[in-house]
Amino acid sequence: MKRKTIENEISFSGIGLHKGEKIKLNLKPALDNNGIIFKRIDLPGDNEILVCPENLFELERGTNIKNSSDAMVYTIEHMMSALHMLGITDLMIEITGNELPIMDGSAIIFIDRISEAGIKELEKDIEPIVIKEPVYFSEEKDGKHIIALPYDGFKVSYTIDFNHTFLKAQYYEIDLNAENYISEIAKARTFCFDYEIEYMQKHNLALGGSLENAIVIKKDGVINPEGLRYETEFVRHKILDLIGDIYVLNRPIKAHLIAVKAGHFINSNLSKKLKEII
Repeated sequence: MKRKTIENEISFSGIGLHKGEKIKLNLKPALDNNGIIFKRIDLPGDNEILVCPENLFELERGTNIKNSSDAMVYTIEHMMSALHMLGITDLMIEITGNELPIMDGSAIIFIDRISEAGIKELEKDIEPIVIKEPVYFSEEKDGKHIIALPYDGFKVSYTIDFNHTFLKAQYYEIDLNAENYISEIAKARTFCFDYEIEYMQKHNLALGGSLENAIVIKKDGVINPEGLRYETEFVRHKILDLIGDIYVLNRPIKAHLIAVKAGHFINSNLSKKLKEII
């Protein structure tokens, strides 16, 4: 398997979910074996941040990275999910703020724009991470678990379970490839409960959130007038996030990932454990 970058530079913009500011992205082809790097072009000095487990921080509401000079980028998970399934290993992402634009709340716009730019094979090979024995991370008190099992492919089984009148338990399983990721996972949007919105905005979060980039759940359904894209859109979005979170390792993976009520913190701790053994 060859390392890959994009064929042509591409630029686009959108609104950041939490600050509500307009963010511009420039995606540029990278040299072989450079990895995926975010560059805060709005900051002077040491403004490049390599995507790797060592640079993760504050993982409760998103997947965020920072460098030793405290240059930060928040909510990288949807972009990383798209890069993972398109096989992009080397990329320079210039960004004008501290968070990725939320776009429509899914990964499909990132998929479309990167595909438009074209994908270029590089000279060097990349070996997948091959799980040879179970690797897991759990928070027993909250019933949150994730395990990576040996598997000749990339399969995800995910269970969510909320104590809510409308959204309760959902389960979805998929043996992933680029094609079914695009049709079954990439369009699944992020979501929140209506009672969370006031709290988040009081704490300067979700200032860019709207019905155009998130599903808002009320006690008996969703507020979004167009409804859901899939009956199981909520758990599919959790799979989208997991695919992005595990790609901080910057390598494809052969494994069956089984997650129960996991999230960015749980996923990222699995990535850190995998980093120790590869």
